[in-house]
Amino acid sequence: MNRYPVWKYVIIVIALVVGGLYALPNFFGEAPAVQVSSVKPLIKVDAGTLSQVESAIRAAGISADLVTLEGSSVKVRLADTDTQLKAKDAIQRALVPDAANPGYVVALNLLSSSPAWLTSLHASPMYLGLDLRGGVHFMLQVDMQAALTKRAESLSGDLRTSLREKNIRHSGINRNGQTIEVRFRDAATLDAAKAVFQDQFADLQTVDAADGAEFKLTAAIKPEAARRVQDQALKQNITTLHNRINELGVAEPVIQQQGLDRIVVQLPGVQDTAKAKDILGRTATLEVRMVDESTEARAAELGNAMVPFGSERYLESNGQAVIVKKQVILTGENLTDAQPGFDSQTQEPTVNLNLDAKGTRIFRDVTRENVGKRMAILLFEKGKGEVVTAPVIRSEIGGGRVQISGRMTTMEANDTALLLRAGSLAAPMEIIEETTIGPSLGAENIAKGFNSVTWGFVAVAVFMCLYYMLFGVFSSIALAFNLLLLVAVLSMLQATLTLPGMAAMALVLGMAIDANVLINERIREELRNGASAQAAIHTGYERAWATIFDSNITTLIAGLALLAFGSGPVRGFAVVHCLGIMTSMFSGVFFSRGLVNFWYGRKNRLKTVSIGTIWRPDTGTAVKAE
Repeated sequence: MNRYPVWKYVIIVIALVVGGLYALPNFFGEAPAVQVSSVKPLIKVDAGTLSQVESAIRAAGISADLVTLEGSSVKVRLADTDTQLKAKDAIQRALVPDAANPGYVVALNLLSSSPAWLTSLHASPMYLGLDLRGGVHFMLQVDMQAALTKRAESLSGDLRTSLREKNIRHSGINRNGQTIEVRFRDAATLDAAKAVFQDQFADLQTVDAADGAEFKLTAAIKPEAARRVQDQALKQNITTLHNRINELGVAEPVIQQQGLDRIVVQLPGVQDTAKAKDILGRTATLEVRMVDESTEARAAELGNAMVPFGSERYLESNGQAVIVKKQVILTGENLTDAQPGFDSQTQEPTVNLNLDAKGTRIFRDVTRENVGKRMAILLFEKGKGEVVTAPVIRSEIGGGRVQISGRMTTMEANDTALLLRAGSLAAPMEIIEETTIGPSLGAENIAKGFNSVTWGFVAVAVFMCLYYMLFGVFSSIALAFNLLLLVAVLSMLQATLTLPGMAAMALVLGMAIDANVLINERIREELRNGASAQAAIHTGYERAWATIFDSNITTLIAGLALLAFGSGPVRGFAVVHCLGIMTSMFSGVFFSRGLVNFWYGRKNRLKTVSIGTIWRPDTGTAVKAE
């Protein structure tokens, strides 16, 4: 009656082993570290960079606990903060000889102190939020009016092109803030222009009026289109911030929208706030120019002559010089999208660009007139330009779709597309709020949260053991298993634990024990009614399950609502709350019954169970069931 099949005990053992392994890294803590990442996606961090870092710290007489290449960054784990600062200075001198034009970011960070065998199993500790780990918090204000003005400027250029292509003459196009004014000499031309607006410029609403002997057509961005422009600007800025923050190597940054025009950025573990502000405030612009292929330019590429007048010298990612003309053909404002892909004929990695109407016309004319020549795409950052790619124009390119190919790997194509798509901000931003939380305050919060969970567990366990005797011990073991599972699941999901999350963890302990209280009281009730010990255990678990399931589902629904509609600390609370409910149902029912069945299920003639005092209401006496 109360015996588990072997496969159920196997599940319990597997859950115990896996839970223990993946919860273990959280007990090793974190150590000071230095992280080296690339400033520009086209500069790769590879084994050569790793060798340079090792040589730099060896020359400085620094002993590192660990030097490893993880993904696109080199991480150096050190014994203490003093050594961390010395190592940063040594690596900075070796990798960044020119501070005005850095190729790498050398940032202070924290790394897990887990042993290598745990890391090899992909067992990592939970990410700690800003309030537990320390770090910086920024509130950024996006200039939405600048985004709308930029959109109006782009539309005015497209409008000028469309009217020229339709051979519609006008007396002038002027942009006044976010409105566009077009003047016409007669009503017939005005009507033809209005037809163009209706067909090609659905985002604009127009009002026409007589203006002396002429007619004036005033166009403004529709409210729904303006909201769309603002949303796109906000999303592109968030994407750009993600790309920039990756340079800092922050394990779990929080970058989210707040309100209509603000972005919250939280960088847990970042100690170098000046470097964080520098990267967040970075601006980048994209330019397309023709390569100067004259004899003088070719000699200048080799360093044997001066750069010709009207041209400039820039470097590609491989260090090769390219002489490009100063005349700018297109800018990033004309680029609407950039995606990686493959050439349908050669299957080579490519980057596919989409241009707006103005860019399409310019690009078509330029490529038609320069077949066989090279065209360079440059990215400018802090006044420093770099050639992203310089392909040869094979044929005239029209339709606004451009394909860049040649000498690129799949990774390089992805990086280039990302750089072109989100290399610059869609709208200016400014930091309106800045908060720094030191590591010592984070450590204090961790200690307080850990103490609250520990003492909460101890208090619950003592009460259960005193009130329910051996069944209270089973319940306490199940509660500890629930806590282990919860920490393991959070670690496997690489969730971010915040102070509200630790509060949710303490609350889960109280909620999880409810299931065992229901089961124990149900068993007591069956014993009180005269049922045998084995029958009382069986019936108690069976009949309590429906109540446990219903109560946990309703609580889970409330947690999911917090998760769906909450933000920030509320979501941190909701994540731990929801996961804790699911793990408590497994531990409180399945695991605890496994313990009870293992202890009592082997006894065929069980007369009593240790479940505390059973009160008989009919006689008013108490019977100790043990």
